[in-house]
Amino acid sequence: MKSTFFISLLKAIVGVIVINLIAGFIYTRFDLTEDQRYTLSQPSIDVVQKFDSPVIVDVLLDGNIPPEFSKLKTETVQLLESFASKNGNIKYNLVNPLENESQTQQTIAELQSLGLQPANVTVEENGKVSQELIFPWAMVNYGDNTVKVPLLKNKLGSTAEDRINNSVQQLEYAFADAFTKLSITEKKSIAVIKGNGELDDIYLADYLTTIRDYYNIGAITLDSVATNPQKALDQLKGFDLALVAKPTQAFSDEEKYVLDQFMVQGGKSIWLIDQVAMEMDSIYSGDGSAIAIPRDLNLKDFFFQYGLRINPALVNDLYFTQIVLATGEGNDSQYNPLPWYYNPMVFSRNDHPINTNIEAVRYQFTSPMEVLENGYEKTVLLRSSPLSKIDGIPREISLDILNNPPDRESYTDGNLPLAVLIEGDFTSMYKSRIKPLELQNTMEQGAPNKMIVISDGDVIKNQLRNGRPLELGYDKWTNSFYGNKEFLVNCTNYLLDNTGLINIRNRKVSIPLLDTTKIVEQKTKWQVINIGLPVILTLVLGIFFNYMRKRKFAS
Repeated sequence: MKSTFFISLLKAIVGVIVINLIAGFIYTRFDLTEDQRYTLSQPSIDVVQKFDSPVIVDVLLDGNIPPEFSKLKTETVQLLESFASKNGNIKYNLVNPLENESQTQQTIAELQSLGLQPANVTVEENGKVSQELIFPWAMVNYGDNTVKVPLLKNKLGSTAEDRINNSVQQLEYAFADAFTKLSITEKKSIAVIKGNGELDDIYLADYLTTIRDYYNIGAITLDSVATNPQKALDQLKGFDLALVAKPTQAFSDEEKYVLDQFMVQGGKSIWLIDQVAMEMDSIYSGDGSAIAIPRDLNLKDFFFQYGLRINPALVNDLYFTQIVLATGEGNDSQYNPLPWYYNPMVFSRNDHPINTNIEAVRYQFTSPMEVLENGYEKTVLLRSSPLSKIDGIPREISLDILNNPPDRESYTDGNLPLAVLIEGDFTSMYKSRIKPLELQNTMEQGAPNKMIVISDGDVIKNQLRNGRPLELGYDKWTNSFYGNKEFLVNCTNYLLDNTGLINIRNRKVSIPLLDTTKIVEQKTKWQVINIGLPVILTLVLGIFFNYMRKRKFAS
């Protein structure tokens, strides 16, 4: 009997050793989650497999952190382990940036100087409320290059559960995007179009700085079309995408033909168009009022070709962003945020990779668009709120509207298109028409292509402080952040990304969290169950086995 037992035991030990040896050479994971959140998308796998030397990821979520961030930390680690399973060069470290309490303030200042903004978290424990700073970031290091990865995704009005869900949902894209930046060897090119009164570079600075990690950037001035149109087109064709940011002067037919041929021959484009001439500066300098008038850019037929019309009118929206006005004089001045119905706060419907899981986008004096039926596929990326209306122009825009409550019943237009993606086989608007000039190797019918039109040039405009550009989407007057930069970067990546990486943004992840209300209400009950029940079961089993032992040996 004993020999048989020892032989069985030896077999079991040998079997465990063999299984472990095999497991050391063959790695397999099983994702049993309903949303398959631990299964990487193919584009993520493709990009992470490009690395042939160590990639070190420092996750700044170690130490004593609130429960919701512990969940974010766990999900981040799980994801990085998934990446590491596809490429052993992916390594990660958990770091507590505030571990040295004697240097906390210095460390916070250093992290903020690197662009790592902390999250101010309210922690309630045993009836006491305190504020803690958390740095929900990761630093991806490859060679001499480092990319910052935001782990926390905030959205206006989101609950703690929504915030964690939003954050976990974007984790794979955030890390895959960082790996892409570090692995790019050949960058595509973006041409910033000049010559028609577009925004100065300083107002595009933050957007251009952000996309410089992905793309090469140059400038093309369309003034040269008048003297050498062929050279202008050839130069433009050396770029993959044309960015037209808030032109204020009309395009000539010759310039439109050059842009038309660039697009028909495969060039992508982003258009940010102000169809109405109106600025807040005009109101401030005009004693509180100014006249909004149409802006003629000579682009009506250009966009009509693609099934789009930008109407010369203004969107008035009860979902608004604020402006700040000063009251009083001298030291008694006060700055008050006030509603401004011509600056819509546009929330995404999360129905496309470009607009999924982004913060609200701030528009300023935007115009409504009409989407027309034709052969192109059109996707409305952003719309005004259901409580919006169209105000015709010319119209006097005055600060006096702040003194008059809006008539809610009049806001019946609603859901007005403000950003549209157009896709299809691009056809020249000059097909079967007299051409405004002669160009070589022109085409009237092109291959599949895409473009994005946004009916507000200020969506891309960053503010300045002391002559220096601020982050796009940040409003220095109200200290609010909007999703303008993320939206535009997504637009750019979607138009130029052939790997399908941006489609990762469409993944839906649901993270079940504990109900904090039930935790408080049923705390004592579950403490009794978790502590008392094991003790009671131990006593009952002890009494039972003691009884059985006495009964057995009594006989």
